[in-house]
Amino acid sequence: MKESSSLIADDLYADPRILQAKQLIMEAVTDHQKKIQHIAPPKEFLKAYSNHLLAEYEELRGGKLWYPFVGSGIGNGCLVELTDGSIKYDLISGIGVHYLGHSSPLLIESSIDAAISDTVMQGNLQQNRDSIELARMLIERSHMDHCFFSSSGVMANENALKLAFQKKSPAYRLLAFEHAFAGRTWALSQITDKPAFREGLPANVFVDYVPFYDPEHPEESTAKALEVLKTHLKRYPNQYAAMLIEFVQGEGGIYPGSTAFFTPLFNLLKEAGVTIIADEIQTFGRTPRLFAFQHFGLDSYIDIATIGKLSHVCATLFTKEFKPRAGLLSQTFTSSTTAVQASLKILTELFEGSYFGAEGKIMQIQEHFFKNFSAIEKKSPDLIKGPYGIGTMIAFTPFDGDSQRTAHFAQALFKAGVMSFIAGTNPTRIRFLIPAGAIKPHEIDIVTSIIEHTLIQEKE
Repeated sequence: MKESSSLIADDLYADPRILQAKQLIMEAVTDHQKKIQHIAPPKEFLKAYSNHLLAEYEELRGGKLWYPFVGSGIGNGCLVELTDGSIKYDLISGIGVHYLGHSSPLLIESSIDAAISDTVMQGNLQQNRDSIELARMLIERSHMDHCFFSSSGVMANENALKLAFQKKSPAYRLLAFEHAFAGRTWALSQITDKPAFREGLPANVFVDYVPFYDPEHPEESTAKALEVLKTHLKRYPNQYAAMLIEFVQGEGGIYPGSTAFFTPLFNLLKEAGVTIIADEIQTFGRTPRLFAFQHFGLDSYIDIATIGKLSHVCATLFTKEFKPRAGLLSQTFTSSTTAVQASLKILTELFEGSYFGAEGKIMQIQEHFFKNFSAIEKKSPDLIKGPYGIGTMIAFTPFDGDSQRTAHFAQALFKAGVMSFIAGTNPTRIRFLIPAGAIKPHEIDIVTSIIEHTLIQEKE
């Protein structure tokens, strides 16, 4: 259907004054970004101010921040300025949301468009046409039939569970992989394989776990996973509504599975009538294909998929067989207009910017990090060990994965000017969610050089 060109809104967005304002704003941002070109230490006269803000916020939120990070409000790609005047490489990107980096011109422009839109939040009784465009884009790329937006990844997973439970009623149990992470709501904390996340919470869903893929023992780990899955299905026949799948265990340590591992498990699940939910909250847009299930060639098995993080707007995608009955899904806020506009810009950049495929930006980033980390490991095998992850989900194990030393190393690396995060237990690893739309090859070399130097210092 041809879009109308006579809407008042179209005239507003094309108004020369708006276009000129955008140009002036972008010129101002670009001029100030030029001052952010490399790592810089804190400024002495700003330390007290920054510490006061940090202490106040930690009191207001009722807990400490993992890093003493309070942003100033400007960055330049991978580099971000903090309120103490320091400048650091941000390679965890707010745990994956800043895919195009800090102060991205594309997102500033989309934010201006959102700011002059008629509504801040879109939702159940207010969806603008940009949400329809975004839903269309996601359905076309996922080959699913339906798309329901939500304001967070955990809500996307909650909605996926509701769809599966309603479709498979009266089945009431769930399956997941060991070391899974699904979120921290009441239901999802039952699935996340970390007891601390559900301490003091009564059980509201019943979850059984299957061992994940071990790349050092591929055939043995596949056979073991199949044996455990068969045991669960035999013990609770027709009682499993769904299995929640992470194709790459993110919080578990950045460990990819394999097509040969997943395929027999999925065949068994299909035979048993168990819904397969692809949790792509972290993997979406980070493997050599848009979805990890596409990367592993498992499209035909997926009933429901969830996305989030880099997409800004989170979503539950599902086939027509799981179309819900009236009343099951509804949200006052599905997302902000700013997030919807940003999502459209990010996805368009992904589709048109040569990110995917064997020669795409994602694989180039992976190969560059792998090459540099392999060189460090070859020189100093006691400092760092692989595997190094997949795509723009990069990780390594320092100091044999000791949890305290790894956490301390992450803090030392932060002080040296590089932001990372930890993941997994036994071993605990350092992980990065690389802003693929911002990082440059020479910055990978700078960052890995800082990592090596900091490892050596921490060893001593």
